[in-house]
Amino acid sequence: MTRLFVKDCGAGTTIQDAGRFGYQRYGVGPAGAMDRIALAVANMLVGNAPGEAAMEFTVLGGSFVVEGGPVRVALAGALADLKVDGEPVAALTSATAEPGQTISVGAAKAGTFMVLAVSGGFAVKQELGSRSFHLRGGLGGVERAPVRPGQSLPVAGAPQGPDLTATVPPKVSAGAYRVVFGPQDDYFSEAGKATFLSETYTVSAEADRMGYRLSGPVIEHAKGFNIVSDGIVTGSVQVPGSGEPIVLLADRQTTGGYPKIATIVSADLPRFVQQRPGSAMRFTAVTLAEAIAAAREQAAMLEAVRAGLKPVGLGLDTEHLLSVNLVDGWVDAHAPLVDPLADRVA
Repeated sequence: MTRLFVKDCGAGTTIQDAGRFGYQRYGVGPAGAMDRIALAVANMLVGNAPGEAAMEFTVLGGSFVVEGGPVRVALAGALADLKVDGEPVAALTSATAEPGQTISVGAAKAGTFMVLAVSGGFAVKQELGSRSFHLRGGLGGVERAPVRPGQSLPVAGAPQGPDLTATVPPKVSAGAYRVVFGPQDDYFSEAGKATFLSETYTVSAEADRMGYRLSGPVIEHAKGFNIVSDGIVTGSVQVPGSGEPIVLLADRQTTGGYPKIATIVSADLPRFVQQRPGSAMRFTAVTLAEAIAAAREQAAMLEAVRAGLKPVGLGLDTEHLLSVNLVDGWVDAHAPLVDPLADRVA
C-alpha cells in the first residue's frame, strides 16, 4: 500500500472528510473539513468523491515522503505552495508523486485552512461513519489523534488517468456575511439586533475549529442570556453574557445554553473560516429562501468546477477542439496569424 511518511507538519494538521452526521443526539459533533469547498475541489482534482478523507492544515503546512507506490495530490483552500520534489505545482492542479519523492506544503500566505487530497483518500480507520478527527470527542483521525511527524499515512488508491487542472476556478461569496435570524433572536432587543447588523466585528485571538469569538460592539440582550440548552448547527452565532458573538464551527458542541441571534448561511462559511484573527467583517440578514438559494448556487458552482476539469497539458479532446473554434467561415489571407490554442489552459 502507498503511504505518506510525515517528515514534519504544523500542530493543526488533521485528517478530515465531509463530517460525521447522525450522532448529535448523543452529543457527538460533526467535525469535518472547515472549508468544504476546498475539500471538494482538492478531491475532484485527484479523482475522488468530494467528501473523501484528506489532510487539513491550519496555517502551517508540512512535508511528506512517498512510500510504496505513486500517489496523486492536489491542494486547495488558503493560498499556499505545493511542491513535488521541489518542483512547484500550479494552483488548482493535481500532480503525481513517485516513491521516494517529497511532497511539501508551504505555510499559508493568506487564509487559514489548506486541504491536501490524495488519490483514493487516506485509509485511516472510520469511526461512526467518518474518518474526521474530533479533538474534544477523541474520535477519528490517525489513531484518534492529529497528524504528527514520524507517522506513515496509508493512501487508499493509485492514480488513475492523467493529472487534472481546473479550467473553471471555484468561487466564494463576497461582502457582508449573510445570516438568517434565529432561533432565539427574540432574546435580543431591537437595538441589539441593529447593532449586530450595522457594526463591524473582528476575529479575536480565541479562534479554533470549535468556533471564532468576535470582538466588537456589545449586542444587547432583551430577556437575559440563559436559555434551556438546545441544538447548535455549524454557523450558529451564540451571544453569551459578554454581548460579543461566538460563531460555532466544525468542532462545536452539539447543544448550548446561550441564545443564538442568527446563523451564518452555509454558502458563506467557507469564506468565513478562512479569516484570521484581526480580520474585520459585517453581517446582513437574509430570508431562509435566500439562504437555500445560495446553497443551491454553491452546489451548481462546484458542479461547474467538476465539469471544467481538464488533463494537464493540451487536453485536445473533441469537446475542447470544438470550443476553441478553429475554423469560422472563410480564412482571410491578409489577417494576422492567430494561435488557435491561445485560449487553452496549460
